[in-house]
Amino acid sequence: MPRLAANLAYLFADRPPLDRFGAAAAAGFRAVELQYPYDQDPAAMRAAIVRHGLVMLGINTAPLPGAPSGIAGVPGRESEFAALFERAVSLVTALGGRTIHCLAGVVPEGEREAGEATFVENLRHAADRAAAHGLIILIEPLNTVDRPGYLLTRAEQAAAILDRVERANVRMQFDFYHQQIMGGDLLRRFERHLPLIGHVQIAAVPSRAEPDEGEVNYAVVLAALDRLGYAGFVGCEYVPRGRTEDGLGWAAPWGVATAVS
Repeated sequence: MPRLAANLAYLFADRPPLDRFGAAAAAGFRAVELQYPYDQDPAAMRAAIVRHGLVMLGINTAPLPGAPSGIAGVPGRESEFAALFERAVSLVTALGGRTIHCLAGVVPEGEREAGEATFVENLRHAADRAAAHGLIILIEPLNTVDRPGYLLTRAEQAAAILDRVERANVRMQFDFYHQQIMGGDLLRRFERHLPLIGHVQIAAVPSRAEPDEGEVNYAVVLAALDRLGYAGFVGCEYVPRGRTEDGLGWAAPWGVATAVS
């Protein structure tokens, strides 16, 4: 049965950040993922994770002013990325986490070949650094509707990047929301790339709300993950239509409560 993880940048967002861990555990989630928790106290977050018996998955590299989509694939900013990555390693290890998603960044059309080369080299260096801590690096193709100009947009492109990086601890984060927008044919594409996939995320398309509406039948998708042997967590990275608890009915078959006091 797929194991659901709460993305606490989106779920339970009506609560202070430290209270979201307890809310996720009370709802039946057994793992959490964060995005940019760099303004929170790592010791307090780790204490909440342990207190509620949660598995901590991962974080993103931090955005920068003028570069909210990251800089890992932006030529000329290699030293800045190295510093951002070191900061991410320090934080995720303090939290007991497993993964760092390296945001590729926005690159002009004429510089995309150079951007991919920069991305590959940065990922190689980051992977070697991460290996000392037992960490996995994730790269995620994002759709061009939400992230115009983003360097990495399709699972096929991510697979080609991983082939060039040649590091076993660099994996693809396959977000069904983004990949439905960027080509569809989700189950065939997921199965094709499964050996490279380190994490999965879901949300309704096109609304990005609870995965119980729109273009993608997630009951079928989650059953297929089981059938295909995907053993990782499924990150719930969606924007609730209202209170998170009120929209969890879709997740009841996978052990998450429909209502929490």
